[in-house]
Amino acid sequence: MKGWLWVLVVAFLAGIFWWGMQRNPRELPSVLAKERRPAPDFTLPLLPPYRAAWGETFRLGDYLGKRPIVLNFWASWCYPACYEEAPVLEAAWRKHKDRVLFVGVNTQDKEPEALRFIAQFGLTFPQVFDPRGRVGVDYGMYGVPETFFIDGEGRVYARHAGAIDGATLEGYLKELRP
Repeated sequence: MKGWLWVLVVAFLAGIFWWGMQRNPRELPSVLAKERRPAPDFTLPLLPPYRAAWGETFRLGDYLGKRPIVLNFWASWCYPACYEEAPVLEAAWRKHKDRVLFVGVNTQDKEPEALRFIAQFGLTFPQVFDPRGRVGVDYGMYGVPETFFIDGEGRVYARHAGAIDGATLEGYLKELRP
């Protein structure tokens, strides 16, 4: 009887593992997006290269409801995904910066490594520093990179897990723009 119990336990665990492997990680649920909840506000310090243009700190609430926002969570240790999407985000920012605000949230990282990453990719959109990752918790972030799209009313419209490519990013931006 004991042998059958172990077989059932192992079969059950194997079934759960198989089911989990069939799920698309990009389709992880976001209550904020599903229910179109207001984007959680935060105030964080800007990384040094952005202080001259944006000030010492960045408060998201100052921009909510004014235009769409692309909020990207990243870290320098997130290889290769964050490295793949950084040039895509920068190109989209340069193309849409008059209509859409892009904000990078460097999370659970060290400032010197974050600054090297920013310099490597020539990122010009504002980047805030969240070494403890508390803002990611407020957004229900699963891991980096993740990008949240906030509509012109200040509500979370969509969440994208993993590196975002240019076509996907443009698709979200097209849906967000009036």
